[in-house]
Amino acid sequence: MDLGLEGRRAAVAAASAGLGYGSAAALAANGVAVAICGRDQAKVDAAAAAIGHGAVGLVADVGTVAGAEAFVAAATEALGGVDILVTNAGGPPPGNFASTAVDAYEPAIALNLMSVVAMCKAAVPAMQERRWGRVVAITSVSVRQPIAGLILSNTARAGATGFLKTLAREVARDGVTVNSVLPGIHATARITALYGSEPDAGQLGIPAGFVGDPGDFGQVVAFLCSEQARFVTGVALTVDGGQDAALI
Repeated sequence: MDLGLEGRRAAVAAASAGLGYGSAAALAANGVAVAICGRDQAKVDAAAAAIGHGAVGLVADVGTVAGAEAFVAAATEALGGVDILVTNAGGPPPGNFASTAVDAYEPAIALNLMSVVAMCKAAVPAMQERRWGRVVAITSVSVRQPIAGLILSNTARAGATGFLKTLAREVARDGVTVNSVLPGIHATARITALYGSEPDAGQLGIPAGFVGDPGDFGQVVAFLCSEQARFVTGVALTVDGGQDAALI
């Protein structure tokens, strides 16, 4: 299916590996000029080369407001503008209420909430002026069902979801859609760090019977950026193989 994205320009954060990489690769395959970022020059360059289609690799740490703003600015300069923004960042350290110090919350919020706000502030006004734009935030299923032992991620990502839903309603009339994608367990470095090198879908309670593939996830992100998805906004879409048991 032609997603109607030929010639669009996308900034995809934290995309040297994992779900960010899968999203950037899917967009590039659909004719989008892509700029990705990561903290390691060699990894970013390798990812950009693997994505192909003229993908641009940038070094940036989107875990801070300054780094997030700098990434969007660099992507805008490299591509001549940003029509699509995919926000993404790693997760904060695991821990529960008893084990997590108060001081740990501020960097977690900077990583998984304020980075999203900063990237949107940097990219969305120009989208509004052009009367076309797409924001897709990669968050977590924890915003629907908090995950035990991940209190920092649960807290920060829930805040980001509230921000994104509010933004979606404010910019909808300007031709800009804002959605988030809530990944369940996919084969990424973050997941193997938490669950081992070969996560067992059965033990993890994934009804589909297998761990998610970052490439498949990227196709979902690409669809939300498409012309066909222009009436989809303010949505938090779970991609988890049926693991989330909530009714709505």
